[in-house]
Amino acid sequence: MNLQNIPQIKNTDSGNFFLLSGPCAIEGEEMALKIAEKIVSVTDRLQIPYVFKGSFKKANRSRIDSFSGIGDEKALKILRKVSETFGIPTVTDIHTNEDAAMAAQYVDVLQIPAFLVRQTDLVVAAAQTGRTVNLKKGQFMSPESMKHAVQKVLDSNNENVMVTDRGTMFGYQDMIVDFRGIPTMKQFATTVLDVTHSLQQPNQVAGVTGGRPDMIETIARAGIATGVDGIFIETHFDPANAKSDGANMLDLKYFEGLMENLTAIRKTVNQLK
Repeated sequence: MNLQNIPQIKNTDSGNFFLLSGPCAIEGEEMALKIAEKIVSVTDRLQIPYVFKGSFKKANRSRIDSFSGIGDEKALKILRKVSETFGIPTVTDIHTNEDAAMAAQYVDVLQIPAFLVRQTDLVVAAAQTGRTVNLKKGQFMSPESMKHAVQKVLDSNNENVMVTDRGTMFGYQDMIVDFRGIPTMKQFATTVLDVTHSLQQPNQVAGVTGGRPDMIETIARAGIATGVDGIFIETHFDPANAKSDGANMLDLKYFEGLMENLTAIRKTVNQLK
């Protein structure tokens, strides 16, 4: 995938990894703009191609009383405002065929959640919008099997596709990242490592997902060293009070230092090629 096919993306020739980052869910306009402003200031300085991430709704919830969104159109309009305010592309996940056409009017990249990546109709609906499609690898799938998901997008006359590893189930309440999967999936498409979701500890007894944010830099460093094309990190200025996935998000105050370290590693990796 040519990153230049994503509208408004900058620094595509910098040699750096690209970044998908933002809050797990759009909780409101002020929070989205605040997070985007910080990330843009850092990515512009470090020449990191950047796509703002925010879910316009959360359909995969452990409990019926979990936060699911502020309203589809309201959240999508906020994503559009982020894009227009900072001149950056945006990505959001979709869950139904109808979501694809609706979200494509507001964002540049449509993301297929890991639990839904085998749903052919959903993948095809996203591909047929002409938007870039980000396919999350199912926690239950091998890296090799992602070639079939990629092929569904290509067979829908859309070459703008990338795959994202977000960990593999390891027992009932933990996940691991098998870094052998990165070079494997890079044979099929541009490959991203979802650092924060890979550190989830799902399906806890209380019905609230746990996580290991203390391991974010470790996993991210390993991904860059392994040659991943892009990094996916959810971040929030107050993870403890975030309405979704706060347990595994990066505290925004650590974002700049992490990006500086990852950029330095990427430069070293590039020199070794």
